[in-house]
Amino acid sequence: MGEIRLHPSWLEPLKGEFDDPYMQALRSFLLREKQAGKRIFPKPADWFRALDLTPLEDVRVVILGQDPYHGEGQAHGLCFSVQPGVRTPPSLVNIYKEMERDLGIPPARHGFLEHWARQGVLLLNAVLTVQMSMAASHQGRGWERFTDAIIRLVNARPEPVVFMLWGNYAQKKAAFVDSIDKGGRHLVLKAAHPSPLSAHSGFFGCNHFSKANAFLTAHGRQPIDWQLPAPG
Repeated sequence: MGEIRLHPSWLEPLKGEFDDPYMQALRSFLLREKQAGKRIFPKPADWFRALDLTPLEDVRVVILGQDPYHGEGQAHGLCFSVQPGVRTPPSLVNIYKEMERDLGIPPARHGFLEHWARQGVLLLNAVLTVQMSMAASHQGRGWERFTDAIIRLVNARPEPVVFMLWGNYAQKKAAFVDSIDKGGRHLVLKAAHPSPLSAHSGFFGCNHFSKANAFLTAHGRQPIDWQLPAPG
């Protein structure tokens, strides 16, 4: 599957997934697509970037996306994030607006979210690859099963984690999480998706960033510094 780069804390517990026939089928599919001359985003070294930057034991917040961005130079393995120098996408613009309203943090002038990932924010897409200019082109090929396994690993951790579930897709995908309202230990925050189509239906005003930090602090975990420095 190309060059697999992910933090060792994930490699061992996910070994069974990498060895499973569904992952072999996914690998074959991606190889065929590449051999057919199709451009796939992000580059293979970044497919597991979210797992490489955020070790399993360090996860404090999970934000779920759906697919990588399919435009040139955008995707680099973190949901909602784009590479330095790329225009901030509309959903992320709205995320910044809600952060400013919630926490008073001025919007960053870029869309590069690695600062969050390095602090324990798992920025996970449900599907980890996409064909250029073809949204959702790799859905249903096996990635969803793999990312379900990732969420299960986080859910099984003894430390309390905050799940930010924006939109119906994310909420259905993580419906099995042991949330505190079901007697579990994790805080599950739900809101509309930050897309311009739905942000005014409950994303704006959700206060997820302050709620996440209040929960982490109350449980003896470091809050997230949501303010984004300029890319180094």
